Amino acid sequence: MCKASCLALTRGATLLSVFFLMLFASTARGDEPKLSISGYDPVAYFTVGKPVQGKAEFEYVWRKLRWRFASGEHRDLFIKDPQRYAPQYDGYCAMGTSNEGAAHKDTMDPEAWAIVDGKLYLVHNNYWLEKWREKARQYIVKADKDWQSIADLPDPVIIGPPCAPLRPQLWLHSATGGAGW
Repeated sequence: MCKASCLALTRGATLLSVFFLMLFASTARGDEPKLSISGYDPVAYFTVGKPVQGKAEFEYVWRKLRWRFASGEHRDLFIKDPQRYAPQYDGYCAMGTSNEGAAHKDTMDPEAWAIVDGKLYLVHNNYWLEKWREKARQYIVKADKDWQSIADLPDPVIIGPPCAPLRPQLWLHSATGGAGW
């Protein structure tokens, strides 16, 4: 009987320990800053004139985001002047942030980009980049104003795995407090 009681007590203590570990222990991924602009090198847009995938060995954390760079030289340039190289609107889609009452954070494609007046802008995809370019300066004025009301909104949530012809669905939070697809 004593053995059975001790065994039950041990199991109970183990379960309780696991419960508290799961409740209070931080996960490495949960505490890790989010990878900015899908790991692309923001400096490369300016120095090479095209998107270049960054490398994990050249990483720097700035504004609670992890930034990757193609080289140590690019990382050092960013560290010296991050405001010059970081994309506008924390790297979210410049078109989505300029949508006035429906302004929202949206994902971006590192291949859909433009530099206007020395600032890097990223857009959801090439279709929206072409639309954005038609009135870029107007969209920038709107987005600069709208960004203040959406900067602290939650990140868009990607629902479902990406597939080749279609992008995954997104759940977006707008400046008016609404949310939707």
